[in-house]
Amino acid sequence: MTLKKGFMAGVLSTALCASAVFGGAAATGSAQAPEKSYLVVFKNENTLPSGYQELIEKAGGKVSDKLEKVGAVEVSSANPDFLTAIKKSSSVQDAGVQKKLYPESPAVEAAFTPEANAQVADLYQSLQWDIKQVTNNGESWTLPGGTGKSVDGNDIVVGVIDTGIDYNHPDLKDNYAYGKSFVPGISDAMDENSHGTHVAGSIAAKGRTMGVGPDLKVAAYRVFGPTGGAETAHIAEALMTAADDNVDVVNMSLGGYDWFQNPEYATKDTVADVRLFNRAIQYAIKKGVTVVGSAGNNAVDISSPGKLSGDDNGATHRSPSSQSMIRVSAGGQLKNLAFYSNYGVGKIDVIAPGGDLGPNYDPATGAGRDNTYLCLATIPGGGYGYKAGTSMAAPKAAALAGVIIAQHGKDKLSPSQVKHIVQSSSVDLFKNGYDGAAGHGLINAVNALK
Repeated sequence: MTLKKGFMAGVLSTALCASAVFGGAAATGSAQAPEKSYLVVFKNENTLPSGYQELIEKAGGKVSDKLEKVGAVEVSSANPDFLTAIKKSSSVQDAGVQKKLYPESPAVEAAFTPEANAQVADLYQSLQWDIKQVTNNGESWTLPGGTGKSVDGNDIVVGVIDTGIDYNHPDLKDNYAYGKSFVPGISDAMDENSHGTHVAGSIAAKGRTMGVGPDLKVAAYRVFGPTGGAETAHIAEALMTAADDNVDVVNMSLGGYDWFQNPEYATKDTVADVRLFNRAIQYAIKKGVTVVGSAGNNAVDISSPGKLSGDDNGATHRSPSSQSMIRVSAGGQLKNLAFYSNYGVGKIDVIAPGGDLGPNYDPATGAGRDNTYLCLATIPGGGYGYKAGTSMAAPKAAALAGVIIAQHGKDKLSPSQVKHIVQSSSVDLFKNGYDGAAGHGLINAVNALK
């Protein structure tokens, strides 16, 4: 499968990774002078130059948000020549239109109604094959740090950059650390979508369902509103804030594609989003945060930017895709590559259970579907739901990173050391050694902790 320009729908397709491919938002403002959102990235990577506000205003823009620690600002402007004007400054490295996109439906999801006679871990025992696969049926919970309770007594916190978390959910409320919202006009980190709560449950649920690390703490960094849209600057701000808050791991079950020959934009106008994302990721990693991301749900080889563009010209890249991150593809209950999962040599570090529809499912016809092969986890309102996607795989790797840190103690391991343990302890699948589908292999908490 290749991605055509009709699917690209913009420069940086920022959207939830339990979703397929998305369309872009229209520009806002009057018909005569539509106001657009821009990113301006300065040459200095860790501060803003003196007089930057005057520089922006002179070009016809107004600073709407500043990301001083990575040398960038978000700008609104109705000047159609804003980019031409701002790029004349010798202090500007990149500037471009900031895009905002919206998710469609998850890769796969299904409703679930549990029996009323609730018991501790009953749904884990009967339905959470994915958590059992990572923990060896709970064996990892018997090892030091294996539940996510640190050997030094400090809370190990996984930041969830997503739609928020239902912090009242009975399986999550005891492990909920705090929440912050980066959605304009919304101060509450409560999940109004279900994606973030499902992700959080895979990490740290402790009730009828269980997470990989049932004593880890989760913190909500909400970047998506009820409809899921988010701009790059707000995601970057959330990531840097999480780093400043000294979280141990960040899970980003989100992403998109950068098409560097989109006819709507000159290539030089499309790289500001990419550069800002990469600076934010490096900022977090330098501050000791292990950053985990999902590979995407388009069933494409993301290792070849030319092929990924299909019949269209130019190069298409998966974003964010920093090699400093832990990048995760999705597997099924039978330790297969899920039918929707992206793959690619050099682009996948490990595979984790993300769910599918069973060995008899035919994606072409929809026949043979078996929902028990999906991943069951928490959803808002105190409920539970089935989902599948690389969005469901990444948080299991993030939780594994958390329990590895818990075994050694907070702030004792560098992100590169955590990544090495995750990779080297994985179980080889498919081809011998590294491959583009499973990376270094299937994550395994027992191996990692031993």
